[in-house]
Amino acid sequence: MIRLRGILFSLHPLFVIVLLFSVLTGQFLELLTLFAIVLIHEMGHVWAASAAGADVKSVQLLPFGGVAVIEGHGRLTAGKEIGIALAGPLQNFIMIGAVELLKTAGWGDAGFMDYLVRANLMIALFNLLPILPLDGGKVMQSLLSLLAPYYSTLLWTGRISLAASCGVMLYASAPLLEGGGIRLNLLMIAAFLLYSNWSDHRNLPYRFMTFLMYRESVSERNKALGIAARPIVAPLAKPLDEILRLFKRNHYHLIYVLDAQGNVITVVPEQRLISSFFGR
Repeated sequence: MIRLRGILFSLHPLFVIVLLFSVLTGQFLELLTLFAIVLIHEMGHVWAASAAGADVKSVQLLPFGGVAVIEGHGRLTAGKEIGIALAGPLQNFIMIGAVELLKTAGWGDAGFMDYLVRANLMIALFNLLPILPLDGGKVMQSLLSLLAPYYSTLLWTGRISLAASCGVMLYASAPLLEGGGIRLNLLMIAAFLLYSNWSDHRNLPYRFMTFLMYRESVSERNKALGIAARPIVAPLAKPLDEILRLFKRNHYHLIYVLDAQGNVITVVPEQRLISSFFGR
């Protein structure tokens, strides 16, 4: 582990396992190259997050990319999150372009240059799969949050990611049906994705509460931009937590409370409901 400018960088145990395999199989140079590619990929996320005003707490490197812990404190819109997610694969495509230019100029070993292109392309495309916490999964989650309430977004992107992780595990194990060997590296990555998404699914209530805690910044941003509040109509008997689950990410809400006859009793700003939910 190493700390640079307040960001803790570390290697995931899965990367250490791959490192040991590379030493045993004589592919240490390829792994060092992969490590450099992954690091540049993650630095793309770090630079983009810093430009968006978010705090990057830590970055854990894995063979296919990494996991960055980013705290936006409610400042990150869906658009900014998409930009941060795509900044990683963008670095890979920039590196591919640079390598192709070097190849055209006749610089470098042709075999190694081809490996650089393949490795960058593999990492970029794998990270664009719609599976959390991969970049494609984060883009999927951010896009869905523009259409659906945030609780539903967390719930369904988690379910999709769990199903897709199982799909990757089946793909990695498929050669066994034909008498071949399993794709061990891919199987280990799929197992990590499955475990990560299962843990996130179990922690969904806490992630949703974190979302509610930073809602005040959404109100301030919308007021500054002159965006009108979005109404939510709810009967008086509707449980508080069910109303909160209707909140959308980039909107500030006013809750219109109805009596049994369908008449509006009162209009409640969302912050009052959130304060009641947390007992403040």
